[in-house]
Amino acid sequence: MSLSFLFYLTATIAVASAIFVVLNRNAVYSAILLVLCFFALAVLYLLLEAYFLAVLEVFIYAGAIMVLFLFAIMLLNLGHEDALPKFMYLQRALSVLMVALFFFGIILIMLHEPGVLHQPGDTFSAGGIHVLGEALFSKYLLPFEVASLLLLVALIGTVYLAKRKI
Repeated sequence: MSLSFLFYLTATIAVASAIFVVLNRNAVYSAILLVLCFFALAVLYLLLEAYFLAVLEVFIYAGAIMVLFLFAIMLLNLGHEDALPKFMYLQRALSVLMVALFFFGIILIMLHEPGVLHQPGDTFSAGGIHVLGEALFSKYLLPFEVASLLLLVALIGTVYLAKRKI
């Protein structure tokens, strides 16, 4: 099996599982499909020879974060949503518009400069521990801290919503 076939197969699995995460009505099934998407992304990291990032993807996202999501789903006891039908139509229309804009942008990028999306033939060293740590704690320190603050706020909001229902 060639590496390009494996790449396309894994990318298809990742995109399809991500689409089904959004379209699925059951939150537990969405979380399980998200785990499949995380594993597919880990395989893509392996194909890029970013072994450390692949291991982090499996341990942190597919392991710890998904356990946190499942606990939050069980803690909130999510049932069927009672949304107004007119808002559901608005949500679907907005979703279709956003997907169309996304694919339109991808087509524009591919038509304008077809060579932009291809990876150069040089060795890929961005997946190493040293390069990742240096980028994370120098260039991307502020976005890293903002993401951790957002996760903390989401955790506090989940606990507040769970306490309110009890």
